[in-house]
Amino acid sequence: MNYRAIAFYLPQFYPIPENEAWWGRGFTEWTNVTRARPLFRGHYQPNLPGDLGFYDLRLPEVRDAQAELARRHGLEGFCYWHYWFGNGRRILERVFSEVMETGKPDFPFCLGWANESWSGIWHGKPDRILIEQQYPGTHDYEAHFKSLLPAFRDRRYICVDNKPLFLVYKPSLIPNLTEFSALWKKMAVENGLPGLHLVGMAHHRESLWDGFDARVSGAPIVEIDRMPRGIARKIGDRVSRQIFGRHSLDTLIRDLFGVPRNRKYQAFANSCLTESIPDCEYPVVVPNWDNTPRSGTNGVVLTDSSPGAFAALFRRACRLVKSRSPQRRLIFIKSWNEWAEGNYMEPDLRFGSEYLLSMKEALDSECEEQHQLECTQGNTILPVAAADD
Repeated sequence: MNYRAIAFYLPQFYPIPENEAWWGRGFTEWTNVTRARPLFRGHYQPNLPGDLGFYDLRLPEVRDAQAELARRHGLEGFCYWHYWFGNGRRILERVFSEVMETGKPDFPFCLGWANESWSGIWHGKPDRILIEQQYPGTHDYEAHFKSLLPAFRDRRYICVDNKPLFLVYKPSLIPNLTEFSALWKKMAVENGLPGLHLVGMAHHRESLWDGFDARVSGAPIVEIDRMPRGIARKIGDRVSRQIFGRHSLDTLIRDLFGVPRNRKYQAFANSCLTESIPDCEYPVVVPNWDNTPRSGTNGVVLTDSSPGAFAALFRRACRLVKSRSPQRRLIFIKSWNEWAEGNYMEPDLRFGSEYLLSMKEALDSECEEQHQLECTQGNTILPVAAADD
């Protein structure tokens, strides 16, 4: 495979005591998904699962089916979101723990540390802290690394140049970040690994952090805010601020009519990945975005997404990395199963498996082009098909 497509994977599809205490007995991500409703004309909700159904991730059969589906359509592996809140406190760890303990599914993986506090911000309660992310100091960094060492040594773990890839959601939140990155890389070598490939998620176009090897772009909400705004919308923003005291036309419409911020997916896609990126950056593509199941009118919606539009964006990402060495042709997909944020690749009742199929076709096409290019550059003589009699 010429391109390394890795999808972020959310483990919040089984009940845990903390979520039940905050949101009610039996709560999982499906609770948000099933109560979603359309909030404006043309808004498609609810998005409901297809082939895999309303699964429970405590079942190994579900995890095996997910991996087989991903493998069959060209994904290299999953990036499991990992929660470590400091002082050894973890949450939603059961899924990955069982992946490690059982050796199944036999499918590549890496880890992404979701290193931020859990709050009620998307539910209109930004001051409500559910779990605080803490950084107690060097001893906690060491304990955290040691807890992950078996995963880094696992033959399934995704590596770049033989170094395990570890992603940090918000590096800028880590105190003494340089110390953290240096310590983890040192501990990796001391424990027999070639090193560690640290990747950070950039939310505001940050430069590369000290000790990190690469970055990926953050949530598409940031990109939506950067989309070009027409004259009419600029005028609307000014009027909203001066007359109504609202920050923008979007907030005025939300407050008066209960309509969340929304944009066309095609316009969003047209504004993404349009320029070359440095070798230290891996592109991120999203099939869609709609977090109103979690956030209601405080959410953000991309409308009219389609498998074809997503495939075109995915191919653009492939072309941005095609000149790199095979190890570094990484493309992240957000996400495999973020159903309550509307960004998922799993089959649904609306499109079936079309997003996966369109990605597979794009991958096959780009890989074939890459193969032809490499053969040409290497002066390889390609076989000529025999003529029909």
